[in-house]
Amino acid sequence: MSDDKRQGFPFALKDNILAVGTRTTCGSRILENYESPYDATVTRRLVVKGGKLLGKTNLDEFAMGSSTENSAFGPSRNPWDLERIPGGSSGGSAAAVAAGLAPFALGSDTGGSVRQPASMCGIVGFKPTYGLVSRYGLVAFASSLDQIGPMTRCSQDAADVMSMISGHDSNDSNTVRKELSFDVSLKGYLKGLKLAVPSEMLNYPGLDSGVKERFLSIVEDIRRSGAEVEEISIPSVEYAVATYYLIAPAEASSNLARYEGIRFGPRVPSEDYESLTNKNRDVGFGKEVKRRILLGTFTLSATYYDAYYRKALKTRSVMAGELNRVLDEYDFILNPSSPVIAPKIGEITDPLTYYLMDIYTIPANVAGLPSISLPAGLVDGMPVGVLLTGRRFSDVSLLDAAKGVEDLSPSYRSGLAVLPERWTE
Repeated sequence: MSDDKRQGFPFALKDNILAVGTRTTCGSRILENYESPYDATVTRRLVVKGGKLLGKTNLDEFAMGSSTENSAFGPSRNPWDLERIPGGSSGGSAAAVAAGLAPFALGSDTGGSVRQPASMCGIVGFKPTYGLVSRYGLVAFASSLDQIGPMTRCSQDAADVMSMISGHDSNDSNTVRKELSFDVSLKGYLKGLKLAVPSEMLNYPGLDSGVKERFLSIVEDIRRSGAEVEEISIPSVEYAVATYYLIAPAEASSNLARYEGIRFGPRVPSEDYESLTNKNRDVGFGKEVKRRILLGTFTLSATYYDAYYRKALKTRSVMAGELNRVLDEYDFILNPSSPVIAPKIGEITDPLTYYLMDIYTIPANVAGLPSISLPAGLVDGMPVGVLLTGRRFSDVSLLDAAKGVEDLSPSYRSGLAVLPERWTE
């Protein structure tokens, strides 16, 4: 896309990405009135290209959740059914794009927080290779897993956004110097590609039968398009959720230690520093954030470090190795984006049930791989998605394959190509 065509384009930001002149609350009471003194790198790059910030979008507190129900300011709603969640933690961004309020939005993806809500709202969600997009100005949850990514109406739009926000940044030491050209017109070639479907993912007991049927229908269409699709085994992915919920909370317990009520958040009157921090965190943090801080602190304690955290790091290494070996033989890994359609708000009260909703998306974060969720049609009147994951730095070819899946059959997008009537009346 030329710079001339980009002039004046609107966009939205997940409210954990900094932008001067706006509050950045992270969906938390402890940052309710925080105003950023600087722009995130992605914000600055979009503005330099002519972007106009429409506003910030809701999220689960500090990006910890899969529904936006953990936001201190109330849940977002799914444009396809206002009684249902939009997914999370970037649910506000997904809802904004699905409802036509913004042509694209940025979210952050730590364990699926861009791709899972994209699936539930019938849009595209792209998580780039770790290090391709600067995290400078992203409020950290789990630094080794966090990655900013675009949420759009189609894969071509995702490529266009990536052409503006990707690239090395001296403010983020984890950004890579490898330059990829996203300023391309995607062709959508599927013929000759080899795709792998992990049997552990396909046979997951929590996979809804309607979602599985829709996924298998897409697999057959991909085969008819000339691609080879094989079912294979990746044993370690069965431990992805457990591994993630040891590593991510451990990093969060460190990253969130700065919020003590002195530099950030409301200051509750107290007699000493210890009671000050305790009271402010009790008032400022929600239940899920407290749960994960406690879990992370427990995991990192001297007594349990070797038994849990060190073992999780070893499992992460094994999983990354297995995924990379599969991707040495196959072009991409294919599976559903989420095992279920969007639940109703308040329907799920068990945290573990929500944790398991990210079972398909977490492996790409653990291994730092690029991954994209694409609209796959409707199940019981609600959008579902299909997930493609590639090897590191295969982002452009992954987007091109995504375009091919989008073009397979208009029927997959027929219900998603226009807004629901209630949003156009």
